[in-house]
Amino acid sequence: MPKFTTSSSISALFESPGIGALDERARDIFRRVVETYLETGEPVGSRTVSRGGMALSAASIRNTMQDLTELGLLAAPHTSAGRLPTHAGLRLFVDGLLEVGDVGEDERRAIETRLTGKGRSFEEALDQASSLLSGLAGGAGVVVTPARDYGVKHVEFVALGPDQALAVMVFEDGTIENRLMRTPPGLTPSAMQEASNFLNARLRGRTLAEAKSEIGGELDQARRALDITAARLVEDGLAAWTSDNPVERALIVRGRANLLQDASAREDLERVRMLFDDLEQKERLIGLLDDVREAEGVRIFIGAETRLFSLSGSALIAAPYMSGRQKVVGAIGVIGPARLNYARIIPLVDYTARMLGRILDG
Repeated sequence: MPKFTTSSSISALFESPGIGALDERARDIFRRVVETYLETGEPVGSRTVSRGGMALSAASIRNTMQDLTELGLLAAPHTSAGRLPTHAGLRLFVDGLLEVGDVGEDERRAIETRLTGKGRSFEEALDQASSLLSGLAGGAGVVVTPARDYGVKHVEFVALGPDQALAVMVFEDGTIENRLMRTPPGLTPSAMQEASNFLNARLRGRTLAEAKSEIGGELDQARRALDITAARLVEDGLAAWTSDNPVERALIVRGRANLLQDASAREDLERVRMLFDDLEQKERLIGLLDDVREAEGVRIFIGAETRLFSLSGSALIAAPYMSGRQKVVGAIGVIGPARLNYARIIPLVDYTARMLGRILDG
């Protein structure tokens, strides 16, 4: 069974009771309301709950539902309608009542087959993982690709114009990257070569992030020996190349059309429009997925728990994937309306993340 964690700031966001504060009757009715809502997407009335085999009258159920509403766990969208769970109610359900199983054998085979195709690169596996989760979970699959974690073998600067150069980097895994960068005013070919020599003497075997940290202190002493423009090139180049800035990370999103399937009412269409706006906020979403790095197992964000989803009422179920050294290198998840099928999606996300970790280790 997959392990999942929740937002530690929930108590500050929602003034709601813990599951232990509800008596057995209230807990049972609350669970039935939430499960029915997650299945149908419609407000749930007392008669619907009573038809589920409860030995209580519709009036008694209605009174308990009113108590749950006053506690902030349920809400009535219209005066005469039934009840649906609030974001606080969904959080309480996920934390205290949700029963999560494991991935079915057919789904397990589908995930393994799609991700481990012959000759498929890890980048292709990430793209497949996003599409796969979208199809299996019925939301939009999202993946944050890992920051490069290989050491650098060689770097070379190639002048392209008076204020531009191409940085050619060769990594220890054999990958070659070409990155366009602006150069300091007045940069000479000799200064550019001096900067290349300086970096190659110190970068070998280090990741770019390590190099930025270690060489930073060395720059102060080296300025006297280096041409001033070469020193600036080294500084600016390292700052631009390191992948700890989430803006420069790749974000893969698949399956947006799934979010439109149940959007028949005007308010649903508006919710989906706002969700699409959420997905366009790449930097925030990558930052949110990067928060998953700090958690063990699957992490769940619901509605107003995060500013990103406070208006659209969306939810994100995400898990980190890690290398064999148990180092978290990226995250994968499913984003959709708050009434996602949590019991089904949590194990899917968990297993897909673990499969990515195995692929990453070859």
